Amino acid sequence: MDRKREPQKKTKRNVLIAAGILAVIATTVSLSKLEARPPTVQRGEIIIDSVRRGELVRQVRAAGTLVSENMRYVAAVTAGRVEARPLRPGSPVTKETVILELSNPDEQLQFLDAQRSVTQAEQDLVTFKTNLESTRLSQEGAIAQLRTLYSAAVRSAALNDSLVRKNLASANDAKAAQETATELQARLDIEQRRLTLMTNASIEQLQKAEANLDRQRAVARFRAVRLASLHVKAGLDGVLQRLDLEDGQWVNPGQELARVAQPGRFKAVLRVPDTQAKDVVVGQNVDVDTRPAIIKGRVMRVDPISTSGTVTVEVELLGEMPQGARADLSVDGTIETDRLANVMWVGRPAYGQPESTVGIFKLEPDGKTAVRVNVKLGRASVNAIEVVAGLQPTDRVIISDMSNFDNATKVRIN
Repeated sequence: MDRKREPQKKTKRNVLIAAGILAVIATTVSLSKLEARPPTVQRGEIIIDSVRRGELVRQVRAAGTLVSENMRYVAAVTAGRVEARPLRPGSPVTKETVILELSNPDEQLQFLDAQRSVTQAEQDLVTFKTNLESTRLSQEGAIAQLRTLYSAAVRSAALNDSLVRKNLASANDAKAAQETATELQARLDIEQRRLTLMTNASIEQLQKAEANLDRQRAVARFRAVRLASLHVKAGLDGVLQRLDLEDGQWVNPGQELARVAQPGRFKAVLRVPDTQAKDVVVGQNVDVDTRPAIIKGRVMRVDPISTSGTVTVEVELLGEMPQGARADLSVDGTIETDRLANVMWVGRPAYGQPESTVGIFKLEPDGKTAVRVNVKLGRASVNAIEVVAGLQPTDRVIISDMSNFDNATKVRIN
């Protein structure tokens, strides 16, 4: 026989459900309040530096080369073909040493033609002088003949005048004799003026002929110099630095053939990035690392033009050159631009730019964790940078590259 059952009471089940819900809520709240575990970085993989207050020496570093202070570029005076190279780079030379032999048949022909022109001009001058002298002598002979005739006519006129007074000659004969003397005197004066005019004209013509000869000789000397330039000389006592030509190669006028430098004295030519060159001025101190030695120097010229993102800075070297110093030797220069007194500074971070605000991890007092803080940076040097705000002296910060932790605000240090 079936028995009617009473429905179970739901009070106990409801209590269990409510307890479960409360537990889930409590767990969620607790987890939300837990801080995410920060990432870990190994101490040996980071660089830690301390913030200091004091003097900050601002510097600019740039690479460059050594260049001889007294360098001569040997250029081609005339075109030619390389026939011989008696010397090789590194050989000592004097200013009269022949370092290259060129050939050019056209220059030889032009030199011979110039010599022929000089010979012709000399012959023309001799002929001209001879003709002038002959003409002058002929004119002087004519004047001498007229002078004799004039003297005879004067005597004849005087004699006729004397005879007329004695009634021994007619007045007509006396007048004729006087007219003859007058005519001869006029002709004598004309011929003398002609001789003077001829002499003056001869002097001018002779000067022009001599000037023409001088021009021809100058052309011949010029051609001789061009022909002699085919025997290329060093032009300077020193060492042959460069000679990059080969036998048979053709060179054009003005082309660089070689470089000769006086050994011993050099200057450093640095290529400073144009973003840093604005702080470089003449007179600043420079340390030039020639590897093996560091030489003191001074900025003596700053190029006003930027080329390929760099500015050329010439440095006068004040110390003794190390053994083995030579032209085109690679060097590194550190230019001291200025000194900042009583400022906070720290080693330059790998990711920090001057006059910017960046996030830097600052170590906690326990040294086991580091928290990101915003730091305002100021003026920079090669290995250090000014701290304007965000840090205090003796704070320790991580200055190595921490770009892998850009999303983290805190890191653990093992």
